[in-house]
Amino acid sequence: MMGPVLAACLLIILSTAWISQANGATCKKDGGVCTCNDQTKNVDCSSKGLTAIPINIPTDTDNLKLDYNKLSSLSAKAFHSLSSLTFLELSYNQLQTLPTGVFDHLVNLNELRLGTNQLTSLPPRVFDSLTKLTYLSLFNNQLQSVPRGTFDSLSSISSIELLGNPWDCSCNDILYLSKWIREKEGKVNGIESATCVNKKAVLEITEEEAAEDCVYLNTTTAIPTTIITTLASSNDDDIPELPVPQENFQKFLGYQEPDHLPTQPQCLMSISGYLGLMMFFVLISAAILYVIHFLKKA
Repeated sequence: MMGPVLAACLLIILSTAWISQANGATCKKDGGVCTCNDQTKNVDCSSKGLTAIPINIPTDTDNLKLDYNKLSSLSAKAFHSLSSLTFLELSYNQLQTLPTGVFDHLVNLNELRLGTNQLTSLPPRVFDSLTKLTYLSLFNNQLQSVPRGTFDSLSSISSIELLGNPWDCSCNDILYLSKWIREKEGKVNGIESATCVNKKAVLEITEEEAAEDCVYLNTTTAIPTTIITTLASSNDDDIPELPVPQENFQKFLGYQEPDHLPTQPQCLMSISGYLGLMMFFVLISAAILYVIHFLKKA
């Protein structure tokens, strides 16, 4: 019976070592993937093929670079322990949306870079806590509008990049952004570059031009009640066929084709919770085996 007991003990040792590596694998000096500078408080995780943000980033980090990775989503609490951040770089990833509250603890942030992602929408009030933010980049995304009040709390903003988005100036959601740009014109750099899909400047859009209700199939925007009523009162043969853009259809159904597999460091980070559970069962098994061995000897 000593064989199983020794095996259980070996499993415990290996599991402990694996969990330790997964939980502390942020900086290269600790066996992680990122370059950390203790003097400047900079953490550079650029171009590491990351599909998840490394855990245990030092809490006193001032400058965090996560650009040129494969991040497609963020946890709502991804940055909650990093209230000292003044610079956050998330450009050149695959982010499609942002969770509500993801930036709530970044009260000292000066620069936020989200350019060249796949953002199709922003949650309401996502920047409310960023009162010290001076620079925001949202260029080269898929934004068609922003929720009312999105930029209202950016009292320190001096530069914002909005170009390279397909701003939809035919529906009334764009009116908030258009008004905000007009109010900040001459005070905030870069805002004039926002253009509609028809190349007209967003700041020039009038209420008459943006008179339609907005319906985006790849968001949670509600379908106008007029359409619902019309469809409900029509015969099957009379129901019009609504065009669905092919590139948005899979997103509308909630389907996304995986395009990569996580690398070894990301696997370790993502399964650390499961390893903890495994370690618990290993300990229980070892205790049971020990009791059996003791009883047989007695």
